[in-house]
Amino acid sequence: MNKNVILVFIGSLAMAIILSCNPSIQAVSPPGDTIHLNQLGYLPDGYKSAVVIGSSESFNILDVQSQAIVHAGNLSEPQYWDASGETVRLAEFSAFTTPGSYRLQVGTSSSHEFDIDRNVYTEVSTASVKAFYFHRAGVEIDEKYAGAYARAAGHPDTEVGIHASAASASRPEGTMISSPKGWYDAGDYGKYIVNSAITVTTMMSVFEHYPEVAGMLTTNVPESGDETPDLLDEIRWNLDWMLTMQDPEDGGVYHKLTAKSFPGMIMPEMDTDSRWVVMKTTAATLDFAASMAQASRVYKPYDPIFSEKCLRASIKAWEWARKNVDVYYVQPEDISTGAYGQSDKPLNDEKFWAATELSITTGEKYEAPVPTPLIVPEWRDGAALAAMDLLNHQSDEALKQAFMVLADSLLKEQMNSAYDVSNDAFRWGSSSDFLNQAMVLIYAYKISGEKAYKDAAQSTFDWVLGKNPNGVSFVTGFGDKTPMHIHHRPSEADEIKEPLPGWVSGGPNPENKEDCGADAYLSPYPAKAFIDELCSYATNEVAINWNGVFVYVSVALDAEG
Repeated sequence: MNKNVILVFIGSLAMAIILSCNPSIQAVSPPGDTIHLNQLGYLPDGYKSAVVIGSSESFNILDVQSQAIVHAGNLSEPQYWDASGETVRLAEFSAFTTPGSYRLQVGTSSSHEFDIDRNVYTEVSTASVKAFYFHRAGVEIDEKYAGAYARAAGHPDTEVGIHASAASASRPEGTMISSPKGWYDAGDYGKYIVNSAITVTTMMSVFEHYPEVAGMLTTNVPESGDETPDLLDEIRWNLDWMLTMQDPEDGGVYHKLTAKSFPGMIMPEMDTDSRWVVMKTTAATLDFAASMAQASRVYKPYDPIFSEKCLRASIKAWEWARKNVDVYYVQPEDISTGAYGQSDKPLNDEKFWAATELSITTGEKYEAPVPTPLIVPEWRDGAALAAMDLLNHQSDEALKQAFMVLADSLLKEQMNSAYDVSNDAFRWGSSSDFLNQAMVLIYAYKISGEKAYKDAAQSTFDWVLGKNPNGVSFVTGFGDKTPMHIHHRPSEADEIKEPLPGWVSGGPNPENKEDCGADAYLSPYPAKAFIDELCSYATNEVAINWNGVFVYVSVALDAEG
């Protein structure tokens, strides 16, 4: 055998052995251009862009069926992006509006197949709502509605203990209460008021802001076919649980319901540890008050009795919070589940959020100043979302200006971004940061009519569906390359290859690299600090609030399309 052939054979064999032993190492691709785009596709009249890394200066769009070139264009000037360490160009093809299935070709490289279609986001919007059904606690997930993902009921929560931190005269430590229903919060089996509140509010808000599109989502759940839209049926499952977390004696709201520690990677019905409600806090009580006030008006046409119940609970919570203005969550020594603590910030946004939702619903004036400046919504801050709800119901020029200051800052970042997005900071749940920014931008379009905001929202939304340096659609089951090993107990323990569909993975996060070991994260760049591994709770977990804002943005883009 020729000596050079032998060397090539040995080298190839060595590489194969290395790759088989460490699958996280990727083989080097042959030279060519790399293309990142929305792997689902684009609305016909919407903004359309892709990111290209390489030396080419032009691009073509090919029809998948005929292989004919149907559109051609020039790439933008190259621009370096610090967050990924890449020099990139943009392929912008908004002018091409013909529905169909296509690939973007740059030099000898082709993109994932994508669609241009009026209903391109309908299926993923529906799946992101249906994901909550899979997360229902206390009920069997029936094969009729779940297919292969059917499972037994877990965590009935009909006998939940009052933890020492939550004890009161009427409910001393060890008292057993019933607190069924609700959604599991993330990759674990806890139920948390703070994160539940921002989730249900975000989804009730998209129903209020875009009722025709949001009300048409059909998710095939047990309640489907009743007089209430499926989206509201799903939210109701969690609202029912939230109501059980209020102390009927004084109106305060318990912060969370969990076991004392996280379980192993087991199915819900296998987790039989004792469960506890832990500590009343001002943040949980105000967030509860906000969500219940909004629920009162949203559900009034469908269930007036439930509507009144929500309003009474909201007002009672508001009164408790007025008397307990700064009770922050402190993790008890014997509890090690998620904290959702906020001791490092004042609770001005929670007060404004609760006061705003109560004012809208009752028509009375609940006083709380507008936090300035408004920031992008997250579980720790619902003020901008409250501002959106108020502007949806009444004119308030000062509040509109404050909101537009936030939107303008995001638009400026997007227009100056090499990657055509409004975010370049990465932390736990970065996917939801992109989505919350997109939500602010699409609402800015709704109240201003300025198309630049809608375009920026679309481009930022594209990140989550594949237009990112990892080339990953962060929504399970949607796209050509999606997370397969999310940090999520049911998806790991059910012995099904594919994870539960419709869940938004957390995305790049350079802040924690110890979950899988320091060597697991191969890139030093924050936008590439992502691995599709079960161990990576820092980058590959799921959470209800991330899905809630995905529902908002996908529905809003569809409605505004």
